[in-house]
Amino acid sequence: MSQTILIVDDEPTILEILSLYLRRDGYKTLQALDGEEALALARSHHPDLLILDIMLPKRSGLEVASKLRHEYPVPIIFLSARGDEADRITGLELGGDDYVVKPFSPREVVARVRAVLRRSPSAQGADDAREVVVGDLRIRPAERSVTVASREVDLTAKEFDLLLFLAKHPRQVFPRDRLLDRVWGFEAVVDESTVTVHIRRLREKIEVDPSHPKRVVTVWGVGYKLEVG
Repeated sequence: MSQTILIVDDEPTILEILSLYLRRDGYKTLQALDGEEALALARSHHPDLLILDIMLPKRSGLEVASKLRHEYPVPIIFLSARGDEADRITGLELGGDDYVVKPFSPREVVARVRAVLRRSPSAQGADDAREVVVGDLRIRPAERSVTVASREVDLTAKEFDLLLFLAKHPRQVFPRDRLLDRVWGFEAVVDESTVTVHIRRLREKIEVDPSHPKRVVTVWGVGYKLEVG
C-alpha cells in the first residue's frame, strides 16, 4: 500500500512541485496551504509523514507539530526559509525528524522522506516491537510508550527513538556522531548539537534530578550511555 505524505506550505508552486516528485516516487500526497487545514487533514487522514513549512497562515508549522505530537506520533520534516540554529533546534525539540532550508532540491526532499520513513516504527520488524526493560524504565515500541517507575512519560517521536536505541544497548557508550547516524540517519542534515538538545530534553522527562542524571549519563570526552540500576 502506498504511503501518504501531507505537504503543508503557503506557496502553491512548492506544493505542486513536491507532490509531483513524491507521486513519481510512488507516494500518495495531500496538500494544505495553512496550519488549520493541515491539522484537519492530519486528523482525518493520518498521513505517514508531514512535510511542514514553519511559517504558515492561521497556525505556524511549530504550532501544528506541537498539537499533533500529543495526538499521534507522525514523522515530520520541517521546511523553512530561515536556516538559523534557534529555528532548527525548536523544530527538532517538537519532534521534527529533519529540517530543510529553502530553496531546496525536490529530489533531495524525496530522498529525505525515504530516509525518515525507513526509520519510522511502521517500517520496523517484529523484533523491534518487543518490550525493552532497563531497571525501572519500561519501553513498549509497538505502543510508543514509556514508563519510569510506573509513571507514564510523554516523549516526542525523536526523544523516544533516542531512548529506545540507548535502552537496547545498556551501559554502552555512544559518541554524539554515532547517535546522530544511528537515530537520525546518515541522510539527515542536522549537526551534533541536535543530540545534545535531545539528551537534555530526555533527562528533563525521565530523571529525578536532570542536573545530576542517573539514567542517561555523560561519559566526558566520549559520549552518552544508559545506566542500569
